[in-house]
Amino acid sequence: MKDALDIEKVPLLDQVREQLAAQQPEPPRSGFRRLKGLICFAAIYAVYAIASHSIVDSARPEPRPAGRPPHRHHWAISAFWRQQPLAKEKAEELYLSVPDPASALLASREYATHPHIAGSNEDFDDAAVILKLFQDEFGIVAPPEPPVFPAGSPESRAAILDIHKLHKPIAWIDKYFPVMNMPLDRSLSILGEDGEPEWEADLVEDGDPLDPEAAKYRDYIPTFHGLSADGDVVGEVVYVNYGRKDDYDAIVANGGDLTGKIALARYGQVFRGLKIKRAQELGAVGVLIYDDPRDDGAVTVANGYVPYPAGPARNPTAVQRGSVQFISMYPGDPTTPGLPAYENATRTEGENIPKIPSLPISGDNARRLLQEISGGEPEEAFSMLGKPSKKKVRLVNHVDTRVIPIWNTMAILPGHIKNETVIVGCHRDAWVMGAADPTSGTVSMHEVIRGYGALLKSGWRPLRNIVFASWDAEEYGLIGSTEFAEDFPDWISKNVVAYINLDVSSSGSQWTALSSPSLAHLIREVALIVPHPTDPSKTLWDARQDAGPFQGGIDEEVLDMFVEQRKEYITSDLSIYPLGSGSDYTPFLQHLGVASMDQSFSATHTDAPYHYHSIYDSQRWQELYADPGFVKHVAVAKHLGLMVLRLADSIILPLNTTHYSLELDKYLDKVETIAASLDKIVDLTGLRKSIGRLQEASAALDEEKEEAERKFRELLDKLPRRLHMHAHGHGHGHEHEHERGHRHPHDREHSEVAETAVAHGHPRHVHLRGHCALHRHHGHAHAERFANLPIPEWLKRLLEKIFGHGKPPGPIGKFIEAAKRVQRANAKLVAFERGFISEEGIKDREWYKHLAVAPGKWLGTCSSSDVAWCPRSRILGASR
Repeated sequence: MKDALDIEKVPLLDQVREQLAAQQPEPPRSGFRRLKGLICFAAIYAVYAIASHSIVDSARPEPRPAGRPPHRHHWAISAFWRQQPLAKEKAEELYLSVPDPASALLASREYATHPHIAGSNEDFDDAAVILKLFQDEFGIVAPPEPPVFPAGSPESRAAILDIHKLHKPIAWIDKYFPVMNMPLDRSLSILGEDGEPEWEADLVEDGDPLDPEAAKYRDYIPTFHGLSADGDVVGEVVYVNYGRKDDYDAIVANGGDLTGKIALARYGQVFRGLKIKRAQELGAVGVLIYDDPRDDGAVTVANGYVPYPAGPARNPTAVQRGSVQFISMYPGDPTTPGLPAYENATRTEGENIPKIPSLPISGDNARRLLQEISGGEPEEAFSMLGKPSKKKVRLVNHVDTRVIPIWNTMAILPGHIKNETVIVGCHRDAWVMGAADPTSGTVSMHEVIRGYGALLKSGWRPLRNIVFASWDAEEYGLIGSTEFAEDFPDWISKNVVAYINLDVSSSGSQWTALSSPSLAHLIREVALIVPHPTDPSKTLWDARQDAGPFQGGIDEEVLDMFVEQRKEYITSDLSIYPLGSGSDYTPFLQHLGVASMDQSFSATHTDAPYHYHSIYDSQRWQELYADPGFVKHVAVAKHLGLMVLRLADSIILPLNTTHYSLELDKYLDKVETIAASLDKIVDLTGLRKSIGRLQEASAALDEEKEEAERKFRELLDKLPRRLHMHAHGHGHGHEHEHERGHRHPHDREHSEVAETAVAHGHPRHVHLRGHCALHRHHGHAHAERFANLPIPEWLKRLLEKIFGHGKPPGPIGKFIEAAKRVQRANAKLVAFERGFISEEGIKDREWYKHLAVAPGKWLGTCSSSDVAWCPRSRILGASR
């Protein structure tokens, strides 16, 4: 008898009633009916009360935002059965109307006229300014206490991990605790026979009063290398050209010896930290790095140009600060590789930072050392024979290395699809003022935020979530973005569909984009829409061929490298570089496999030299030479914002996996060419066949995604159009009389449905044969919710019977199935990039897990898939 009454085995209420009736005599018919009615009424009322209470409690997030409805519809119903005031074209038109040169100029004058090195008071003040910008533009009410959360705290974790619960934008600041350093004292001197200084370098930039901020802050941030080793060393100086591995190998091959020496390298071609790494391995005791006028192209004093600030040529006292982290090993906090830098983190010694001291120096100081090597003119020291200086040099670099807090400022615009997110990021910290790096990027982002604020005010809501990030401590080694990625790796892997980066918007004339191959077609598509910043007859896409306004002779070696580096770029159909490293896309792409992009207006050899990481990366220089009129800042803002709009609002994600798979053939061609040049015999037949199979699979996915979207739109058009509301052209509606006043809780859930009418002109709330179609769908919605209730299984099944279960009927059910098909196709598109991630990572630098693209082991910022050329090397000093 116990088995007969086991409710787990008898799930339906009518079966229970039948079995109970079979066990007792039937009472008089009329009395039985009354008794049955009372029992059923009481049972249903009790179950309903339990269900209502449980449903509301389980659906309500903790804490529940005011006004948030407890019911969540399928994203397709929420997004496409709701009248959006703006269609796709109108939304893009509205967005493009917002970024404005005058606004960008004012923002730059606010951000770029004071130093804001990572971890400083000014840096935190700027983080708060960006937070207020998010709040003002996105309609976020500022809480009584500033929302600054230590990384790892419940508040910080919930801000990201509870994104699926959001219905309104939020903004906050995350505080991480990496190890960085600040300079204490430093010096550089040539020693006489008695060991006393004969010459002492002036390590402070001149701060010419013609540039007011440069004069004011000439030594506010001393010239030093971030994450450099503390030390006081003496040795002869040896010139090592760019300090590439090939340069060091040539010196050794020619009989040179770096043991106990101080290497003198010029900036460019490889990341500055790797110049130090190789010198360290060869026994050098220190490294000096300078900007050589030969790399400035046509605009040099030798060609008759006056130095900045009186003219466009490089100021001879300018010094390039920068990180010397070994970025091709791993980025981020040196002491917490692979893990977030929480305040209480367990730390290592830091394996990706130098053990020997280094200093950045000016071109003027480098000339004096070159004369010491040659015994005559500086140019005579350029041989690669490893000739040491006649006298010894003393290098002193004392730094304070410690845990220094940094602040990422974050904002979220919640979308309809809760498990798909686009992240947009730009770092905020600078070595001094950083009018180009990164303030030009921050200014463009300022305009993007204004544009999205205008969209939100119009009633627009993204289909997918959008996360905005103002990263900190990028200059020390991509720390803010890397710590975030190491903090939320699982969430990023499961939810983020693309990462869009910005760093330097404007430092020259030529527009350059770098990206995962899957984004290349979208980049071109959008660039063909955005107007050229200075020529209305052209588009932004045409700006890839722009050059600077100056003329003059160029160093032959530099010109040859420039031509070689751009050869494939010029002949390519898309002319979009693959990503290496050197900016905040690195952890997303190369650690977690998220399709990414970056863009910039960069200097050519006929532009005024960019005073990278100097006091002369200033507002005045930006207004005079980089972007007079601030039209390039705006062009970048328009392109970036439109890219994000299409990634966030497209039904099928605009990721082109077939182009990516075809690019892999080109990558393999390069590997074969390199192998042949090294007299290596490598059989890549199997890999070539695997790429072919991948191309076939991608072609099939192309067909599936096209069919999935076609079917989705077809069923969207077939949805019933009979309005439950009287919709008006301006997007508001009025309820029927029978809907007003107090409602059953079940009906109140429909008030969200009835707020507005639908996207693409389709009504969201309709009647089918006198009944609301969505009422018929609610049984399915309840069934989904019952699955997560903290109640016994038998009660869940009983509730499903009472409230209804199964798929929604008719066109709505088919529409939702089509939406699920769309998401399955999108999941495959996102998984394409993830498929290159190896849990074991790349040999000897396991933090990098992407098997197709990574920074070259001895390049640092250039992709190892494109070792023949490096687009960032000239302007970014092989950067960051």
